[in-house]
Amino acid sequence: MRGFIINIRKAKNEDVVVTVLTNNSVKSYWRFFGARHSILQIGNLIDFEEEDSTNNFMPKMRKLSHLSFPWIFNPNHLLIWQNFIKLFEAHLNETTNIDNFYFDLLLNAAQKWHKQNPKRLAVESYTKLLAYEGRLYDSGFCYICEEILDEKIGLMRAYLPAHPNCIYAHHLDKKSIFTLFNTYSTIHLDNSDVQELYNVLLKGL
Repeated sequence: MRGFIINIRKAKNEDVVVTVLTNNSVKSYWRFFGARHSILQIGNLIDFEEEDSTNNFMPKMRKLSHLSFPWIFNPNHLLIWQNFIKLFEAHLNETTNIDNFYFDLLLNAAQKWHKQNPKRLAVESYTKLLAYEGRLYDSGFCYICEEILDEKIGLMRAYLPAHPNCIYAHHLDKKSIFTLFNTYSTIHLDNSDVQELYNVLLKGL
């Protein structure tokens, strides 16, 4: 079974509880002596076997191996990746069965993480997720006051557009943002705008 580690919680002694996002589920596993295991890091893609508990407790994780990527030893790329993937644990909290969209989204991004600007990939992936979940708001009206948006807009969590004065936000070009919403591409955006989009992303999915 393959999956991305999206959370690790300390249990008793050196045991840990590991939350893994696979192609069809979000599930927590008990791992004995997990604190000693270098493979168990948030964001890692792992292959493992699931062992059912004998006392109706959570399943156990065994026969672990790490499926690495070329960027894993780049501190900057790794930090951005971990900040991005940690958002999925809160977003999918109390969810058990999921579509393969989430796993495929992360796998596709991870495979490109060393080839493209990781913050751009995170923003593009985030936009795809919002569209998939039907939460991409592009009606042209301010989410706060419901008046028509001007040429400059601000963005709230989940990229909800509003007048900058309504939310005291950084000014962004409306046309450029709506192009992102339609194409899921940041190629037309400069680095400062991408940084602002990334900052909004960190508020949560």
